[in-house]
Amino acid sequence: MTTPTPTPTPDTSPQEHGHGDPDAHPQHRLAGLGKRLHHPAAPEQAGRAPRTSDELALERTRMAADRTLMAADRSLMAWVRTALSMISFGFTIYKLLQGFEEAGTQLTHASSPRAMGMFLTGMGTVAMVLGTVEYWFRLQDLRKQNGFAIWRPSFVMALLMSVIGLFLFVAIIARAL
Repeated sequence: MTTPTPTPTPDTSPQEHGHGDPDAHPQHRLAGLGKRLHHPAAPEQAGRAPRTSDELALERTRMAADRTLMAADRSLMAWVRTALSMISFGFTIYKLLQGFEEAGTQLTHASSPRAMGMFLTGMGTVAMVLGTVEYWFRLQDLRKQNGFAIWRPSFVMALLMSVIGLFLFVAIIARAL
């Protein structure tokens, strides 16, 4: 008959039961983690007096404004993606059906796909313009507090896409008439 091996209890060390490394015990691992997480002061701050609460508040306010600006950029890019999808899909439908029509293919409801293409291109253009205008007003609000440059890459792209979308929409309407 074999004797059962004792199971370790929380107050016994793993070495008492032949389980190896004394740092493997959870209490030892947590103590070691605390030692590893302690970092000395950064070299640029060594020998410097601690920052005042006003300095910290100004830095955090600037960082919050930066995060708000980046969020506005992401929102504008979401507008651009959505609008570009609608414009390109609408233009593709219109051009595809125009090609069928030029090839002599008779469509049952020839005006409905063209109307759908025009609708999607128009909605995409409206979405692009609205997103750009919203971004413009958001930048104006942020510029009151911080000196941000208006001509940010996302804004330039949105303006270009708005102009291209308007051009495509006007071209589709002129061709349909």
